[in-house]
Amino acid sequence: MTDSVSPTQGQGSPDFTPAQRARGRALRRAQLPWALGGRLAGLALTLALGLTPAGAGLVSAVGGWFGGSRTAEVLAGAAALVLLGQAAQLPFGAGARSVRARFGLVTQGWAGWAVDALRGLALTLALALPTAAGLYALTAWSPDRWWLPAAAAAALLTAALSFLYPLLVEPVFNRFTSMEPGPLREALLGLAERDDVRVRDVLVADASRRTTALNAYVSGLGATRRIVAYDTLLSTAEPREVELVVAHELGHVKHRDVLTGTVLGAVGAAVVVALLGLATGWDGLLSAAGAADAADPRSLPLLAACAALLGALSGPVQCAVSRRVETRADRHALELTSDTEQFIAMQRRLALTNVSDVDPPRVLELLFATHPSATRRIAAARAWQAGRTASEGAPPAPEVVV
Repeated sequence: MTDSVSPTQGQGSPDFTPAQRARGRALRRAQLPWALGGRLAGLALTLALGLTPAGAGLVSAVGGWFGGSRTAEVLAGAAALVLLGQAAQLPFGAGARSVRARFGLVTQGWAGWAVDALRGLALTLALALPTAAGLYALTAWSPDRWWLPAAAAAALLTAALSFLYPLLVEPVFNRFTSMEPGPLREALLGLAERDDVRVRDVLVADASRRTTALNAYVSGLGATRRIVAYDTLLSTAEPREVELVVAHELGHVKHRDVLTGTVLGAVGAAVVVALLGLATGWDGLLSAAGAADAADPRSLPLLAACAALLGALSGPVQCAVSRRVETRADRHALELTSDTEQFIAMQRRLALTNVSDVDPPRVLELLFATHPSATRRIAAARAWQAGRTASEGAPPAPEVVV
């Protein structure tokens, strides 16, 4: 490994040197204002447009550019909201990218970054415009009960996107090639077979075009499921560490985390639409937004504001669920491989290469972290090993760290 660890590490010395900890903290502190600023700017703009007549005026104005029909107001208004939201967050995204570049995590030039931003915008519009058109077709059918079929449609759309994402969205941003035949490919397929998880292929993503960060994942459902490894991971980590990363990802499949997440996401989408139905039934809120009723295209900014607010409020809960899921996947990797030593080595490599804050402030972890911190994951691995050793009735073996 690039960074050596003292052989006395298992006897109480830290897993990360003070310099390594300081580097992760420095990146987090430099990046946090940009990340939070982007979220707050996007939310503030959405609320300002949705909870005041400004949004209604915007929809009427841009709709007028295209003839002023109801359909024009819906489509042009939705496009305007997307464009303004992206524009508000763009400077913050650029600032965060600059910070990551200073820490050696960015390999992509500004031109490539701009192209990716345009691709993301195009995908967002491709999803938002048909969704808005369908939504307001339902509000025209029934301004009071539109949310009933819309909730069912939202659930179905969420499920469909989960299945289609690896086929339609991932290739827009990365090129994927089948991993060449060899010991590592066979080992990864062997892990999946031992875990009774069917995968279609083992792919390599050309992540090095953008970043030096390391990652791997299992994406897709059923026939679209595949193991994906970043080329940065394959060129940096030891093969056994790659196996540990994939074993963790197989844990998500084994415990049906993707399927469960899809179902919960579908239910959540339906609940959000139902709540939006309640919001558009409140005359005071509609009046403040400058809209007559839910069928009025000028209510579009209000719906966007309510959806954004619900998303922001549910964020910490989603993060808490995600951390529990990731902890379970870590345990699965340990149970599948019985290799605590390499699991810890893998966690260290990921943390150091990705310049992670290995022990962030607890409040930030609770609010924003989707994964436990590196120190928590390593401590959990050692606790798992200690419990396993105790259950086998054998004295703990001295730990050897590479």
